Amino acid sequence: MISVLLAEDMHLIRGALVALIELEDDMRVVGEVATGEEAVTRGLELRPEVVVLDIQMPGRLDGLAAAEELRARAPECGLLMLTSTGKTETLRRALAAGARGFMLKDAPPARLAEAIRRVAAGETVVDPSLAAAAITGRPNPLSPREAEVLRRAGEGADLAEIAAELFLSKGTVRNYLGAIVTKLDARNRLDAVRIAAENGWI
Repeated sequence: MISVLLAEDMHLIRGALVALIELEDDMRVVGEVATGEEAVTRGLELRPEVVVLDIQMPGRLDGLAAAEELRARAPECGLLMLTSTGKTETLRRALAAGARGFMLKDAPPARLAEAIRRVAAGETVVDPSLAAAAITGRPNPLSPREAEVLRRAGEGADLAEIAAELFLSKGTVRNYLGAIVTKLDARNRLDAVRIAAENGWI
């Protein structure tokens, strides 16, 4: 029996996933949690063969951060990431975090079950179209600080607000935004936000 720990913050989706996995004769859900912190705690306690992690979860650790911690502290656990968006940057980050699988939440149940089996067997499972896009897609040109500045600008924060939040001068924030527009070959800040969001960089 393949032991599975499921981490998903939305109760209805978590319940549906548990029910789907339990229908398989060769799998059993040994635990279900709603946060990244719980995923790490229960993963270390239970040492399941596969941890299925939603990438977007509330709290200090999202799915990617939880995956990194589990990879470091329980490397025997196979990590399968679930996401509602197939952004190539998210896929790259998931693989860098040590995930062996990357599935969209709307994948057919049979495909999810097969992915769990393959991750348990030590294989890497990625949706073929996502894998192709990740290989050919444009890598993220933004530094973490640039992405943070652009994200806040996209949320409507002005120069003074961004400067105060990030402990920068307004001139430095202006310089960051100018560099970002140039890096993304954007027409202006709004266009830069659109480009970055579409590529999953912010």
